[in-house]
Amino acid sequence: MPKKRSGGGLSPTQQAAKFLGVSVLAGAVLAGIALPAVGALGLAAKGSVESFDALPANLKTPPLSQRTAILDAKGGTIATVYSRDRTVVPLKDMSPYMQKAIVAIEDSRFYEHGAVDLKGVLRALNKNARSGEVSEGASTLTQQYVKNVFVEEAGDDPTKVAEATQQTIGRKIRELKLAIQVEEELGKKRILENYLNITFFGQQAYGVEAAAQRYFSKPAKDLNLQESALLAGIVQSPSRYDPVNDAAEATKRRNVVLQRMAQVGDISQAEADKAQAAPLGLKVSRPKNGCITAVKGAGFFCDYVRAVFLSNPVFGKTKEDRAKIWNQGGLTIRTTLDPQAQQSVQKSIKDHVYTSDEVATAATIVEPGTGKIVAMGQSRPYGIDTKQGETTINLSVNNDMGGGAGYQPGSTFKPIVAAAALEGGMPATQTYSSPYEMDYPTPVAACDGKTWNEKGAKLANENETEVGPYDMKEATAKSVNTYYVQMISDIGICPVTQMADKMGVERANGNKLEQTPSIALGVTEVSPLTMASAYATFASRGTYCTPVAIESISQRVGDKSKSLAVPKTTCSRAMSEKTADTVNTLLKGVVEDGTGQQAGLDSRPSAGKTGTTDERYAAWFVGYTPDLAGAVWVGDPKHERQMVNITIGGVPHDKVFGGAVPGPIWGDMMSGALEGTPPTDFNLVHIPDSKAKDKDKDEDKGRGDGDRDDGRNGDDGDNGGDNGDGGLIGGLIDGGTGNGGTDGGFPGNIFQGQGNGGNGNGGRRG
Repeated sequence: MPKKRSGGGLSPTQQAAKFLGVSVLAGAVLAGIALPAVGALGLAAKGSVESFDALPANLKTPPLSQRTAILDAKGGTIATVYSRDRTVVPLKDMSPYMQKAIVAIEDSRFYEHGAVDLKGVLRALNKNARSGEVSEGASTLTQQYVKNVFVEEAGDDPTKVAEATQQTIGRKIRELKLAIQVEEELGKKRILENYLNITFFGQQAYGVEAAAQRYFSKPAKDLNLQESALLAGIVQSPSRYDPVNDAAEATKRRNVVLQRMAQVGDISQAEADKAQAAPLGLKVSRPKNGCITAVKGAGFFCDYVRAVFLSNPVFGKTKEDRAKIWNQGGLTIRTTLDPQAQQSVQKSIKDHVYTSDEVATAATIVEPGTGKIVAMGQSRPYGIDTKQGETTINLSVNNDMGGGAGYQPGSTFKPIVAAAALEGGMPATQTYSSPYEMDYPTPVAACDGKTWNEKGAKLANENETEVGPYDMKEATAKSVNTYYVQMISDIGICPVTQMADKMGVERANGNKLEQTPSIALGVTEVSPLTMASAYATFASRGTYCTPVAIESISQRVGDKSKSLAVPKTTCSRAMSEKTADTVNTLLKGVVEDGTGQQAGLDSRPSAGKTGTTDERYAAWFVGYTPDLAGAVWVGDPKHERQMVNITIGGVPHDKVFGGAVPGPIWGDMMSGALEGTPPTDFNLVHIPDSKAKDKDKDEDKGRGDGDRDDGRNGDDGDNGGDNGDGGLIGGLIDGGTGNGGTDGGFPGNIFQGQGNGGNGNGGRRG
């Protein structure tokens, strides 16, 4: 966007047009500025404006766009972002040299004339006529200020900027009318203060405070004579007199300003000569704008805060309204990010996954019962340099908030199935045959009276040794696929998707959850933030709270501050305390005796679940204590690299499991996040051991040696081993008698339902 400010750096043609406008306007002023609109001015402007008196005359101090500070929960700065790099300061915090320099070079009679300098117009007419070119303009500092207000209000809209700077009689008249009003209402000192806060000084610096910091790394109040002259000289043409890119041209312009200050008596000639001989003395601070400057790896969280602001109706009814407030800036946003937790997340990620690895990791921690996001990070650095592995895609969040399409959660979805079953009255001692391999039972009830009905779709457990029967406790600890598919076939799909909805589980791409039995194995793509928030429901004993990132916002407008409303978490009961406590007991067993032992916390009670998807494109660990819940995902965001024969964080892996890579990341990050806080216990329940078989004993009993491909033909046999259970599945699915020893003889069609819908091959457990 072209940056046009006072003086402008216009071409000769543009300058001529500008001066012609000033000349005509001057004629109008001389002919009757104080006359009614029917006088000479109204006639001269006919076709440009309808009436002089009809123009707005209530220009006040405009809301200037300023820096926005994003803070963590303790008040530390995460990042500074801005549409305009500007810090508004009062006149007393601007060097007297700066005030004199800008007046001397832009409008030396500023304190002597009104809104229009008639003497200056005549002087410019005479000088330009003698020189044969436009070498001097006639806009006063007040008029320049008004024009800058128009440009500021135009923002980044190029059409509006063009309208604000067009060289027409109509705009000049409007500018003049408002300049008169400004002179009457604000006075000279306030006009000068506003002008120095609004004008553009190049190098992304708006206002004298930002300019002083950019070029000299000091506040505006500490600018010396030559520094002030340099900044004052830049205003006429920020690109032409840019001292960073053209020191020689900037030096010439600075010396012109110094000489002008001597001519008008602001400084002596000796002072001017000494300052002209001095070097520029630049101490440039590069622009530091945006989430790329965030500390503690919080760039992605910073960007999430921005996405929340621009998408939430709390901050404005329309997207344009919200964008206007954000671009105006001057906000101090205190977020929920806990610096200790964030530092722990980043350290754990750095220790376990390298930025150069073929796969990435993303991790998020939330606070149960409040929904506060206390940490968010990933191994791929925030930025736009893709050659350096940078990305602006936040792997922790949904697509509409700056994330990707999400990732299959694998077996981390199973506790949601268990919660739905328990809430519906199923006992925690429920036993299923859980063969190593089986067909998906069909038909299975879905929502709205529909059914899933697709025969011949198979699934299997991770290892051939995983053969039931299993109860819920052991099946959860070992993450037995066939157990959970039998469970969802028993209770139906709808209770599961309804429970997921209550726990805030939604697809990362915004689509609805699929109505298939394979949902039990985590085939629906979700984000780490979604899973962390869902598991926080278990930690808070059944209450789900929507995730929030913003605690409070104050906005500075001029010299005043006001508080803005912010989105609040919405908490609702997703399940009974008894159900949550039972799931907590089940998942505590996962980290103590099951697949998640590598993630367990030695110093405090914890619970969680591993997950590894089919073909090992993703691995997860989602877990919690009563105080914090966190999710860790590891995988290829592009869904191309399988995690087989791969090195991650310098450690080679034949196959990646949820407990082996995400688990230790989770354990380290949670330990650091909770360090210094007392441990909290779960409200556990007693789950009695079921009468499921003792495998050491039952392997010698003649269980059916059925066909493990479809599990339907339960032949008699005395040597039933790992591949048994054929008779059970025959009985459950086809209503066969199942002559397979102790596991046969279930009543036929126990899983019958109404089946319809599609199938997706599910995520294996990890």
